[in-house]
Amino acid sequence: MSVAGSSTLRRLAPFAGLALVILVFAVLTGAPEQYLSIPNLRIVLAQTVIVAIGAVGMTMIIVSGGIDLSVGSTIALTSVATALTIDRSGSPAFAIALAILLGAAVGAVNGLVITTLRVVPFIATLGMLGVARGVAKWAAGEMTVAAPETWINELAVTFPSQAWMVVAPGVWITIVLAVAASLALQRTVFGRHVFAIGSNEVAARACGIAVTRMKVAIYALAGSAFGLAGVMQMSRLRQGDPTVAAGAELDIIAAVVIGGGSLSGGQGSILGAMIGALIMAFLRNGCQQVGWPNYIQEIIIGAIIVIAVALESRARARN
Repeated sequence: MSVAGSSTLRRLAPFAGLALVILVFAVLTGAPEQYLSIPNLRIVLAQTVIVAIGAVGMTMIIVSGGIDLSVGSTIALTSVATALTIDRSGSPAFAIALAILLGAAVGAVNGLVITTLRVVPFIATLGMLGVARGVAKWAAGEMTVAAPETWINELAVTFPSQAWMVVAPGVWITIVLAVAASLALQRTVFGRHVFAIGSNEVAARACGIAVTRMKVAIYALAGSAFGLAGVMQMSRLRQGDPTVAAGAELDIIAAVVIGGGSLSGGQGSILGAMIGALIMAFLRNGCQQVGWPNYIQEIIIGAIIVIAVALESRARARN
């Protein structure tokens, strides 16, 4: 197969995967009219928000040749920070801004550890996974943090109070964020540098790209997306919980990889990651409707990651 044909096939693969998942579970549930109904589609879209926002940030990191295992802990930490800030300040807008900045700070620390201390991303972010989770538990006093009712609670609702919105406000926020991130990666110098670093870091340095500064910026920007995902997590639960999102990194990384992102770096797209996030959401929703337990879902998702990486590796070898 030609390089152009292989590239086209890779771009179409996530869409085929989404169609396959929907078709399989429409049959397995025994009630395709319910599984494909508008109310259930709205539920799936609302359930996609946290993973999709996280996947936006993770796409930038993976395209640059990195990885972030601390995303679940960052989501937990920023959800707690959101609830605490609302409780103490009464300002939802300030709480959201603080959560996004806190997520960016966590990401920046990851980037600095990777670039300054020369720690590989896997180990650096694995360490942050524990640190951020511990800080979240300390800040929350090892309990959930209740917050007063505000408009933040409406962001991740399945059925918005304003019927004209059709889907949850968080879905629209995710779409806007995804479009902006896609344009940034595809149409700006920043995006070209991200791909260049992931493709060949040595060559990128030789071309004059400030790799160290770029990596810190990439992890900080991704962290800000994880902070926004934490706000959505708090909105869904209506409280800050330091124990939530454990294992969320599995779904988020899976979404990026299934969407065509390469763990070797230099390849991936925001659109593909969004399709991957939808695949995760339809998969979990279908498993719930069929009545399969959570461990079955985890086994399936783990297998999908391995298969997606194996197929991507074979495609690279052929090219």
